[in-house]
Parts: sequence; structure tokens; C-alpha cells
Amino acid sequence: MIADVSDTLTMSSIPVVDDEPAILRTMGINLRARGYRVQLAANGHQALASAERYPPDVVVLDLGLPDMDGIEVIRRLRLRTEVPIIILSARTAESEKVTALDAGGNDYVSKPCGMDELMARVRAALRAQATAGREGVVETADFSVDLAARRVRRGEGDLHLTSTEWRIVELLARHPGELVTQRELLDHVWGLKDVKTNYLRVFMVAIRRKLEPDPAHPRYFVTEPGSGIRFVPEGVKARTVKP
Repeated sequence: MIADVSDTLTMSSIPVVDDEPAILRTMGINLRARGYRVQLAANGHQALASAERYPPDVVVLDLGLPDMDGIEVIRRLRLRTEVPIIILSARTAESEKVTALDAGGNDYVSKPCGMDELMARVRAALRAQATAGREGVVETADFSVDLAARRVRRGEGDLHLTSTEWRIVELLARHPGELVTQRELLDHVWGLKDVKTNYLRVFMVAIRRKLEPDPAHPRYFVTEPGSGIRFVPEGVKARTVKP
């Protein structure tokens, strides 16, 4: 199994952006009780000013803000930082979720949400940021994954991946030839234990479109139905993860 990374809790900076005072109050109490530094913002302009003054480690963001849409906040944040953005919103339409994630969000949590689940997602986001793992460059015939520089290249150019797509590719590239289970991917990227979610399937479709020569017949990111995904660059023999 893939080794976990110790949580990076103490003094991590987390702005919470929501126009509902009760949610801000509850989030502030729970996060501070767990050792985080918390900045509370009731609108988009306050959120951007807070991120400028206190560089965040994770952002918790509502989409329905009084002064600007949360999607615009995400876009502006992405101009200055790549830290995880956890979207906490009452919007449930799939198209709105896709738009928010494509704009740069890393995770989407629908309101109402249990505090334990939200805290688990925050911890998962921090673990992803703190993961050191094996550094280096993993080569394929069509692209290379630079783990140290956190980028994927084809020839002399960079291939753009969203933050969530990168975390999936990074985890798989750190374990070439190994079967990484659905549960491990969901836990590492989203802090989820539910293997029934379609999060992984949706993002793997996008990753294959960007990286595979023939997305319909994957060469590098191979799904083993009911088990997980295996990243197999040339010269790496597939092997089974020990239980």
C-alpha cells in the first residue's frame, strides 16, 4: 500500500470565504481548534486581500458571494497561487461543478456538509501539498513527468494540467508499474473513502485526452476494472501492490 504522509496542521493558513455568518463562525471555531490559522472573509474582495496578506495553504470558498461570483475568485487566485481550493457550495448542477473545477478548484463539497467530512478534505489537501515522495523525471515516448518541477512536458513545451489532474498524475508517476487502487486515489486527492464516486472517472478522461496518443485505447494510464489505475511508462514492468 502507499505510505501516508503526516498531517501538516499547526500554523497552516486557511482563508474561509462565505457570505453566511453562521458558516464562517462554525468553520472558524473548528479550524482554530485543530491548530490552523484562519482568516474569515464574507465576500470575494476580502478573500483576495486576505490571500495577498496571508499566503494560504488551503482555501475554502463558497461560490455565491455578494460582490463577485466565486468562479471569478478562483480565477484571480490562480493568477497568484496553486494552493488547493476546496469549493463549498449549495450549487448542485453538474455543469456548475465542472465549471468551478475547470476554473482551478481542486475539490467540490455540496452544502450542507458534515464538519468531519470537510475537515478530512482539508487534511487531504494539506497532505497533497506536503507530500515529498520520490523526485525526478519519469519519461514516456510522448511526454515526461517532472516531479520536482511539478510539470508535464511534451518536447520543449509544457502541457497544462489542472491542480487536481496534476495530483492524480503525480501519485501514479511516483509509483510506475504499480496498481494504485481507486480508494488510494480518492483518499490522496479528495480525502474520500467512497469508491462509488465518479470523480476519478471524470478526471481520468480529461487526463487521457491531454496525455495519451489515443485516449480511447490508453497506453500509459491503464484502468483495471474494479481495482484501480496503473501508470506504465516504457521499460517499467507492471507489478502488483502488496496488501
